[in-house]
Amino acid sequence: MSFRAKQSLGQNFLVDENMARKIVDCIDPRPDDIMLEIGPGQGVLTRLLQPRVNRLVTVEIDQRFYDLLETRFQQADNFELVKNDFLKVDLNEFGSDRMRVVGNIPYNITSPILFKIFAQRQLVKDLTLLVQKQVGNRVVAKAGCKEYGILAVFSQAFADVDMLLHVPPTVFQPRPKIDSALIRWIFTNERAKKIKDEAFFRAIVKQAFGMRRKMLRNSLKEYALMTSYDFTRRPEQLRVDEWIDLANELIWTQSIEKK
Repeated sequence: MSFRAKQSLGQNFLVDENMARKIVDCIDPRPDDIMLEIGPGQGVLTRLLQPRVNRLVTVEIDQRFYDLLETRFQQADNFELVKNDFLKVDLNEFGSDRMRVVGNIPYNITSPILFKIFAQRQLVKDLTLLVQKQVGNRVVAKAGCKEYGILAVFSQAFADVDMLLHVPPTVFQPRPKIDSALIRWIFTNERAKKIKDEAFFRAIVKQAFGMRRKMLRNSLKEYALMTSYDFTRRPEQLRVDEWIDLANELIWTQSIEKK
């Protein structure tokens, strides 16, 4: 059965079997894994993942694929299809065991998906996604380069990140006009546990990078007199650990002033 990609859903179907196998090899499914796949579509990755994991939950918004998926995996006791928009799904619905999340996602909702998972990362072991290569570069970017920004700071504050594969347009149907990349986030509490107030940390980073060409004394001017931090620097010059230290110092100073 042939399906036409819906532009409204940002669909680009993975159709190359060899690339699908490479992606699953990078994911490295294990027999005791609880796996959640975002947007299984026609099941190209799904059929390679399902035999290798303990439980596979798939979340699909496009009702055209429901019959296909249910028929193809009707004999698989470890397969579950959730007919919903992933952005509306609460990961707590799938139990308290930490899961592994994977997917060939619509590129136009990459950021909302990432921030949703960041918010519920205590339920996720790791995340492996196909994304625009440009976005992938921003996720793994280091301080001091032009790609370094909000995605890099948040990703690297909460996880160890890595670019696993460069993926050409030729493996998709329809072919996107950009290259893609397979990115992995392995969630760790090593850096996140140092953050005293996560909401404040997120707000400070977003505020500063909203004026990324400005020095911190301009983008965070209401805090400039509260700290001895060097506010002549620009947002992209601060490493992730420095962002955490700065946010902690500012929230601590605020709490002292309120007393």
